[in-house]
This record gives sequence, C-alpha cells and structure tokens, in this order.
Amino acid sequence: MLQLLYTAIFGEMLLILTLVFKTPLRKLVIVSLDRVKRGRGPIVVTTVGATLIVVLSSSLYSMAKIQQRTVEAGVLNPTDQVLMSKHMLEASLMGFVLFLSLMIDRLHHYIRELRLLRKTMEAVKKQTRSFEDGKNGSTEEQKALTEEITTLKSKVKKLESECEAKGTKEKTLETEVEALKKQSEGFLMEYDRLLEDNQNLRSQLEAIDQSSSHLDNKKST
Repeated sequence: MLQLLYTAIFGEMLLILTLVFKTPLRKLVIVSLDRVKRGRGPIVVTTVGATLIVVLSSSLYSMAKIQQRTVEAGVLNPTDQVLMSKHMLEASLMGFVLFLSLMIDRLHHYIRELRLLRKTMEAVKKQTRSFEDGKNGSTEEQKALTEEITTLKSKVKKLESECEAKGTKEKTLETEVEALKKQSEGFLMEYDRLLEDNQNLRSQLEAIDQSSSHLDNKKST
C-alpha cells in the first residue's frame, strides 16, 4: 500500500513538472488529459478519488479507535503504537495524493484557458491590422472604423492583462511544486524513521515474548 502511494505521488509530481515547464512532452500530456476528461474518463477518476477518500476515512477511524483505547487503558502499548504510526503515514500520503490530483486538474485548466486567450488575442490583433490597413473611404466610415479599432485595442489590453494574471498563477504553481518537493523529502525521512521505530518495537516484543516463555518454563519445572 505504501509503495503504491509513493509511486502515485512521484508520478503526479513528474506530471506537474511536465505541465509547468515547456518540454516536448507537455503537449502530449495536455492532449492526454483532454482525452481523460472526455467520455468515461471523469467517471473513472471520480471513482478512484472516492475510493481513496473511503480508505482515508477508514485510516482516520482506526486512528481514532486506537486513541480511544489508549485513553481508556492509560498506556499506549507497542502494537497500537506501530499501528498508529502506520495509519498516520498512510493517511498523510493519501491526502497528499488527493492534493496533487487537484493541483494537476487546476493546472491543466489554467493552461487551456491561457491557450484560448492567446488565440483570441492573435485573432483580435489580425482584425485590428486589417481595419488599420483598410482606412479609406468616406469620413463617416473612417470614424466608425476608428471607434471599432479603439474598442478592439481595449479588448487586446484586457486580454493581455488576463494573460499576465495567468502567468502569475503559473509562477505561483511552480513555487508550490518546489514546496511539495521539500514536503515529499520530509515524508521520506519520516517513513525511514517509522521503519526504524517499527523494527525496534518488534525487537522489544520478541524480547518480551522470550522472557514470558522463559518464565513459563521455570514455572513448569
């Protein structure tokens, strides 16, 4: 389960990096995401997300039960401590997977909007040039053309400001990706520490079992 979650996290981080930076794979990834969002793709994605949420809720419920047993007993036994650490790590990783999935969806949406805005800007600029080149005729026609050109220029400025806003959002997403890299490294270090704690707890349990069996042997003799 943990290996699958780590694989999903690294895959999603690689996908985010591909979308953020202009590489030959970026267009292929965008086309693939467009196809995923058509037909039965959204149903499959929703089903997988719902499954992750259910498993996450199960882990949180198990953690709550262990916490309740600890409060009732007053002491956290080694087995519950290991289970608590395992459920906590799984819940953190599943939440991270869901968060990265949401980031991929939003990033893909903003990239598509930015491409549409750029195409609209190019069309408006071409139309403006054609109007400017065709300035001939009567005075009334020239005034009408001038007014229309002014309107188109204001639209171009508006679209340029929207493009700048989208570019700022992309930079913000790049910053979030760097932060997620650092957070992933922290998760890996925490996972190594939990493995070491788990091994120590198993050794303690084996020692306790050996002591118990030794005492039982003494009693029988």
